[in-house]
This record gives sequence, structure tokens and C-alpha cells, in this order.
Amino acid sequence: MNKKAIDQWEQFTEQRDELRERRSEIAEASKKILELMEHLDRKKDEAIERTFKQASLNFKEVFSQLVPGGKGELVMQRKKTVVPEVGGKDANDGGKSSDAPAAAAVNAAAGFMDKYSGVKIKLHFGGGGETMQMKQLSGGQKTVVAVALIFAIQRCDPMPFYLFDEIDAALDPQYRTSVASMIREQADKGTQFVCTTFRPEIVRKANQLIGVSHVNKVSITQKVDVNEALRFVGDTTEGVPESVLTPVTKKTRDAAANKMKRARQEIEAEG
Repeated sequence: MNKKAIDQWEQFTEQRDELRERRSEIAEASKKILELMEHLDRKKDEAIERTFKQASLNFKEVFSQLVPGGKGELVMQRKKTVVPEVGGKDANDGGKSSDAPAAAAVNAAAGFMDKYSGVKIKLHFGGGGETMQMKQLSGGQKTVVAVALIFAIQRCDPMPFYLFDEIDAALDPQYRTSVASMIREQADKGTQFVCTTFRPEIVRKANQLIGVSHVNKVSITQKVDVNEALRFVGDTTEGVPESVLTPVTKKTRDAAANKMKRARQEIEAEG
């Protein structure tokens, strides 16, 4: 007879009870952690959907400003939900044996990543054309859409500072003008924009103009006026407010205009 059997049994029984208690505590903690994860996932999905709706609304407004007569829309693409077989038949067999509550439960339980597959952009550039998708656009049109999306997101969560590197390089003149006007509008609301450009539209809307030159392998920056900046980008002073033109620039402009006027008069006289 093992005289230690009773002591060992009591010892192992205590260890078993302790392990069972620990397992119960761990299971309860795991349940609370899973509930917290589910709560955070739900809040995250709600925040993403709320932000997307706001960005979609802003995109419509911004696109209509950049493209007069145009319409743009962001659409969230949903995944096709496959409901498990109900009553021995597939629930997607034409609706004969579909279980609506089961389908609703599947959709409700699905997370954001499970419900959506991506974002689709529908565009209409006006002029009686058809609605287009991104793959049908030219390079300039894609740039307009990208700029519109940037400004739409910016309106959701404005930042104090933005840097645009030749954002207007691939744009047509009408779109460059619209983009420059929008940058000016946002800048007047307190946002700072630093833009590099070789086009005149942003130059005309800028508050400060800095010229960058490269001399002896050294970059040199200096403040320039609008006239010099426009000459650098290969543009005239047409459309520049009179208040910012220097007397020399006005004289040069008027001389060129008189020369063109005399040339037209001579052509008309010969005709």
C-alpha cells in the first residue's frame, strides 16, 4: 500500500483546481478581448464609411468646379456575398430557396474588408459625352481626377501645408486655370501651398514667387516679381492686374500692342 497516495491525490487535486480556475480566467479574458476587437473593428468600419461618404460628396463638388459642366462620383464596390446552403440547396439558386434572414446575418457579420472590394470612379466631362471610367481617360484627364481627389480628401481633414510639384504639367489651359483658382481659394482659407510650376496660371495667382537657378553646381533662390516669373515660364503679362505691373513692363506691353495694331491696319489697307 502506497502511504503517499492520499497526499499526492490531494496535491494533484489542488493543482487541477488551480489550472481549471486559470483556464476559466483566461477564457473570460479572451472573450473580453474578442469583444473589444469586434467593437474597435465596428468603429473603424463606421469611421471609414463616414469618411468615404464625406470624401465622395467633396469629390462631386471639387470636380464640378475643376470641370465646368462635368460630373464625378466615387462609388464603393461591394463584394458578392455567398450565403451558405439552406435546406440542402444553395441560397443563390435564383431565390427559390433563399433565406433572407440568413443573408442579412451574413452581411451584418461581414467586416468592411469583407463587404467591399474597392472604389470605382464614374466621370462625365460634359459636352454631351458618355460616362467614362479611369481606364478611358487621357493623361490630362487622369491628372484632373487625381487633383480633384486630393482636394476632396483635403477638405475632409485639412492640413496646414501642402507641396505640389508641377501639379499642372499635364493639364490643358482651362484645367490649369481652374486648379490655380482652387489653390488660391483654399489658400485664402488659411492653408499654405508651395507649388513648383512652369505654367503661368499658378504664377498669376501666387502671393510670393521664388525663382530657383543653378549656377556653378549651386542652387540659388531669390524672390522675383510676377513679370519676371511670367517671362521665365514663357508667358506675357496678359491677364496680370495693372497694380502689379512695373512702368517698364507697361511700356513694353503697350509698345508691342501698338506694333500689332499697326500691322493689322497695314494688312487691312492692302486688302
